[in-house]
Amino acid sequence: MRDLAIVLMACALPAASADFFPMAVWYGGGKARAPMLERDARAKKEIWRKDVRQIKALGFNTVRTWIDWATGEPKQGEYRFENLDVILELAREEGLKVFLQVYMDSAPRWVGVRYPDSLFVSSNGAVVIPEASPGYCLDHPGVRQADLAFYAALAQHVRGNATFAGWDLWSEPHVINWATPSYIPNPEFCFCKNTLAKFRAWLRQKYGTLDKLNAAWYRQYDDWSQVEPGRMSTILSYTDYIDWKTFIADKLGEDLRDRSLAVKGAAPGAIVTSHAAGVGLFASPNHWEGQSDDWTMARQVDYYGTSFYPKHSSFVDRNVPWRGALLDFARSFGYAGGRDGFYIGELQAGFGTVALNVSPTVTPEDLRVWTWSALARGAKGVNYYAWYPMSSGYESGGFGMIQLDGTVTERARAAGAIARVVDRNQELFLRARPPRAEVAIVYNPLAHFVGGRQRATASAGPQGEVAGIERDSLLGVYRALFPLNVPLDYVHIDELRLEPYKLVILPYPLMLPEASAEALKAYVRGGGHLVAEARLGWSNEKGVASDRIPGMGLWEVMGCRETDVQTGDRGRTSLGWTDGAWPGMAAGEQLPGRWYEETLEPLSGAARVVARFASDAPAAIASSYGRGKTLMLGSYLSAAYETAPSHETERFYAGLLKWAGVSLPAFTGKVEVRTLESGADRLIFVFNHEKAATEASVALRMPAGDYEAADLVEERAVPSVRNGEFLELKTRLDAGAVWVVRLRRR
Repeated sequence: MRDLAIVLMACALPAASADFFPMAVWYGGGKARAPMLERDARAKKEIWRKDVRQIKALGFNTVRTWIDWATGEPKQGEYRFENLDVILELAREEGLKVFLQVYMDSAPRWVGVRYPDSLFVSSNGAVVIPEASPGYCLDHPGVRQADLAFYAALAQHVRGNATFAGWDLWSEPHVINWATPSYIPNPEFCFCKNTLAKFRAWLRQKYGTLDKLNAAWYRQYDDWSQVEPGRMSTILSYTDYIDWKTFIADKLGEDLRDRSLAVKGAAPGAIVTSHAAGVGLFASPNHWEGQSDDWTMARQVDYYGTSFYPKHSSFVDRNVPWRGALLDFARSFGYAGGRDGFYIGELQAGFGTVALNVSPTVTPEDLRVWTWSALARGAKGVNYYAWYPMSSGYESGGFGMIQLDGTVTERARAAGAIARVVDRNQELFLRARPPRAEVAIVYNPLAHFVGGRQRATASAGPQGEVAGIERDSLLGVYRALFPLNVPLDYVHIDELRLEPYKLVILPYPLMLPEASAEALKAYVRGGGHLVAEARLGWSNEKGVASDRIPGMGLWEVMGCRETDVQTGDRGRTSLGWTDGAWPGMAAGEQLPGRWYEETLEPLSGAARVVARFASDAPAAIASSYGRGKTLMLGSYLSAAYETAPSHETERFYAGLLKWAGVSLPAFTGKVEVRTLESGADRLIFVFNHEKAATEASVALRMPAGDYEAADLVEERAVPSVRNGEFLELKTRLDAGAVWVVRLRRR
C-alpha cells in the first residue's frame, strides 16, 4: 500500500493538460449496470470485444467504464482490478481511450466490520445499515484513510498506461448516495459522532471562541464537546442551521479535494473530473442527502460537470430554455475563475424509466440537439449514459443507447456521427471558449434559507405555497431572454466579479451575505446597471433582518426603501408601468408579479417611480448611483414569468438590454444561435427547435475582415455575405436540425 501521507502532500499538483476531448459511452463490460460489474471478466474478453468494436465503429473515441469499491477491494489491501484491466486491453487493441468512474458508495463489508462506528446517522438518531449502498461515513478517520488508499492504489495501477485518459472521482456527490432510507421520517445526514467532530472543528475555525459561537447561536455551551447542529425549527435564531448546511457544502468540497489529491499524487497526468446530479439551479441546499455547491466542487478538479437527462422519466420532456439554462449554469461554474470548462458526466442515451414511470421516446434528433447544445456551451467532454439499457433495478430497461439484445439504434448512429466530427476536430474544440457575456444573473444559495429549517419541512408549512420560487426566479430571467440569443452568465453570490458585465440581475434576493453588498455597490458606482427584485437584503447570512430594506446599505444604491409589504392575492400581483420612455415598455402595460407586493418610497432626487400596483402604491423605482443605474422591483417578475409567461415581460427584459447598452451578438428568425471562440476561428451553432423546416438566416456581429465559412459536419464551403458589421449566413434547416459552421479569417 502506498504511503498516503506522501500522496496527500501533493497539495499544489498541476492540472492535467487538456489535450484530449472524450466522446464516450458508458460501458463496464457486458450488460451489468453501474456500479455493478460482471464476474469472470477475463473469460468474457472476446464477448465484450464485439461491443467495444461497435462503439469504435460508430465514431466514439472513449469507453467510460467503472469500478466499485466492494468489487475492487473485497478484503483490505487485496485489490482486484480485473474488469478494468480487460477494458483497458480491449480499448488499446481497438483504438479507444478509457475514462474511469469510481463508486465508493458500494463499499466492501470489511469496512463496516473494522469500523462499526462509521455508519451514517440521521438527525433523529436512526442508523443506516448499508445494503448495496450507501456505504460508510467518510468523516470516520479509518474510513477516510481506506477510501483514499483505494483511490491511490487505482491511480498507481493505471499510472503510465497510455490508454487511460482520466477519472470521474465521484458521481453526483452528496453526503449519502444511491439509497433512500424510506423507514426514516424526514431524514437528514450525517449526524454521526465523526461528522459532528468535524463540524465543531469547522465552527472553531469560523468563530474562534465558544463565546462568539454562543452569541451567534443564542446558546450557553460550556465546552466545544457540547456543540451540535440544531435539529428543530424555532422562532428564534436559525444561524445554527445555516452554519450546518454551509459546513456540509464545504465538507463535500474537501472530500472531493482529498480524492483528487490521492489520484494526482500517483498519476498526475490524467484528467480528473466529477459531476453533479442536479446543478444548483434546480437543487436546494436543504436537500436531506447533503447537497454540494457547484462552484466549490469545481475548484477541486480539472473539470466539474453535470448529469443531463432531459427525458428522465414519465411526463418529463424538458423544453429548450430549461435545457439551455442547465447547460449555461454548468458553463458558468465550469469557466468561472479562469477554469477550463465543464463535462457532461452523463447524457441520457435512451428513454428513461423509474419503475413504472417511462419517459417519452428519445429520438436521434434528441441526441443530436442535446449533444450539440452542450458542445455549443463549451463542454470539454460528453459521456453518454449508457451503452446497454439498465439490466436490473428500478431503472431496468431504460437509458440505453442500443437495445438490450445488442441491436444498434438510429440514435446510437446519430450520436456516433457527432462524436466522429468532434474527434477529427479535437484541437478546435479543446481550444474553444464561450464569448464574454455582458449579462449576469446572480446565483444565491442563501435564498433557500429564509425561515431556516422550517422551509425544509415535509409538510407544506407556512411557506410551502412558494415552493420552487428560487428555481423559478433563476429560470424565468433566462427563459425571457432566451429568444434573443444573448450570452449570459450565472455568477455565484460569493464570487461577485462583476466588472465585465453591463447588466446584472439579482432575482429573489431576500437573504444576502454582508460582503456581497459592497461588491454590488462598487459595481453600480463604477457604471454598472443593477436590477433587483423585492425585499433586497431582507436578511444577512446569519438570518438577521436588516434595519431598513433594501438592507446592508443597498437602499442608498437603489434610491428607495420599503415602506410596506404584503402577499399578493393568491400569491399573484401586477405592476402597472408608468414610464412611457422606458425601452420596450409603454405606459399602462401590466407586468405580472409573484408573491410579494412591496411598496417602495424614493429617497433621492435621482429616484423616480416607474410602476405602480393596482392600489397606486409605488411598485418599481429607477435610480442612479455613482456612474451606474439601478432598477428596484417590488415583486418577483422572473418567477412569475416562469409559471405564467407574458409578452409584456418579454419586452421588459429585452428593454433592460437596451437600458444597459448590451450588444446582441446575432440577429435571427426562429432559430437558436450559440458561438464559441477557438483562437482566430469561430464556431457557430444554429438550432431549429421548431416542428417544421425553416429558412435560417443568421446575422453575426463580427470584427472587420473577410471570413471563409465551412460546414463542420459535411466539410463543405458555406456562402457568407458581409453587411456592415454583420456577417450573414443562410441555410434551410429541417425540424430538429443543427447546423455547425466554422468561420476562419482569410
